Amino acid sequence: MADEQRQDTELTLYEVFVQEKTGEPHVHAGSLHAADQEMALQNARDVYARRGPVASMWVVPATSITATSPSDAGPFFDPAEDKVYRHPQFYRVPRAARQQAKKVTS
Repeated sequence: MADEQRQDTELTLYEVFVQEKTGEPHVHAGSLHAADQEMALQNARDVYARRGPVASMWVVPATSITATSPSDAGPFFDPAEDKVYRHPQFYRVPRAARQQAKKVTS
C-alpha cells in the first residue's frame, strides 16, 4: 500500500529546451519535476523564461529522450568511408551548370 501511494505522488522529470529568438535552435536550459506536461510547461516558464528573452519552449519527459553512451563514441560516430556517395566529390557537376556558373561569376 505504501508503494502504491508513493508511485501516485512521484513527479515526472522533464528536460527543458529554450529558443531565445525565432529561427535559432532550442538549447537545453535545465530540468524540473512536474505532475503533468501543462504543469511542467508553466514551471519551466516561471523558472527559465525569467532569465532572458524566450521565443519558444519545449518540455520533454526525460524518459522520452534516447541518447548515446560514452562507449558508443567510436563506432557510432565514425564516418562511413565505404559510402562514397555521401561525399560531394562523388558527384559530377553537369557541363551546362558549370557554364552557367561561369556566366554568373563573370
